[in-house]
Amino acid sequence: MNGNHPLIPLHNRDPLRVMFVITSMPVGGAEMLLVDLVRGLDPRRFKAEVCCLKDRGPLGEELSDEATVHSELLAGKYDVRVLPRLRGLIRDRKIDAVVTVGAGDKMFWGRLAAWLEGVPVILSAVHSTGWPDTIGHLNRWLTPVTDAFIAVAGKHGEYLANVERLPACKIRVIPNGVDTRRFCQRPGLRGAARTALGLKHDTPVVGIVAAFRPEKNHSLFLRAAARLRQEVPDVQFLLVGDGPEREKIQCSIGEAQLSDCVHLLGSRADIPEVLAALDLFSLTSHVEANPVSILEAMAMGLPVVATDVGSISETVIPGRTGFLTTPDVAEELAQFWAELLDNDCLARQIGAGGRDFVEQRWSLDAMLGGYEALISEIYQKKCASRASVPAAACVTDDQPPTPARADVELR
Repeated sequence: MNGNHPLIPLHNRDPLRVMFVITSMPVGGAEMLLVDLVRGLDPRRFKAEVCCLKDRGPLGEELSDEATVHSELLAGKYDVRVLPRLRGLIRDRKIDAVVTVGAGDKMFWGRLAAWLEGVPVILSAVHSTGWPDTIGHLNRWLTPVTDAFIAVAGKHGEYLANVERLPACKIRVIPNGVDTRRFCQRPGLRGAARTALGLKHDTPVVGIVAAFRPEKNHSLFLRAAARLRQEVPDVQFLLVGDGPEREKIQCSIGEAQLSDCVHLLGSRADIPEVLAALDLFSLTSHVEANPVSILEAMAMGLPVVATDVGSISETVIPGRTGFLTTPDVAEELAQFWAELLDNDCLARQIGAGGRDFVEQRWSLDAMLGGYEALISEIYQKKCASRASVPAAACVTDDQPPTPARADVELR
């Protein structure tokens, strides 16, 4: 930090100005969490805004009615002109804290610009475990100027320390949270949701909410669907999401002769209503951190069946909130689906356990409190540190390091 940013103790100043830096805001788990953060931070203490380096995306457009959303700062992956643009924006908006969301270009440019502008609090929220969002060379290079890396679950924090080799002392776990007031079953909601989707009220329905990307492994979901249909002929499947794998998924549905029972709903803004139509929820990913879609399903009182990857075992507790399966084993997945669809009492019991668990440990209020406490704590420490140093010593001749190669890929 260059030391030029005014540091006024929290009790003597206006709300801290917090900028979240992200590439874009399509409909996705991390993006939905960001919307909840911006909406939920205490306005008496924080003034939140978002910087989308590229286009705003659907969620960015929606959020712009309620908060300041900047966009179109980055023309391409190696557009170095983004740095002066971003520095100017941070300076003009008098930003006190920058939080980058995800790995890649936003993690690099956001932190570098914040450091060069002397932003007191520099945080990086990481939402993944490995490909396609690994932390590359240039992002590691900025570790010394990062105050904290935010993990979304306990095991995710261990991953960041043990696999990504980030300093354990800089890793803070703030679990993902879901708005349990929005995601809850209400009288008549299930019937209305099924009617709106054209589903019979007594039809068994299994669903997944996940972007159509390779790591979400929709092929496993479809293989299990084909197996389950042999036992439950009238079962229906809902796939919510969109992305680069859409054409491949459509082909797989046709090849498995599932076109009459698998419904691609695209990206949806009415996720609570879609979830209300389900009997159970499933996630079949190769890699995950702490997927918000599972928390949303549990908040809706749905039993969850998911692959045992990443930090999923912290939320899906076998026999209590759902079941875990061996990654990429369709037979095991279909077996758990059949068991839950056949045993309504068990499904209700597990669904209720999931709802209770989310309310206790994975609420939106807990996530908001974690961010508010972390930002305030670091800012206060910087205030105390600055106050203990003679004024002349606060101005340094630090210069940003120069990467050895300009063509190192950002990951």
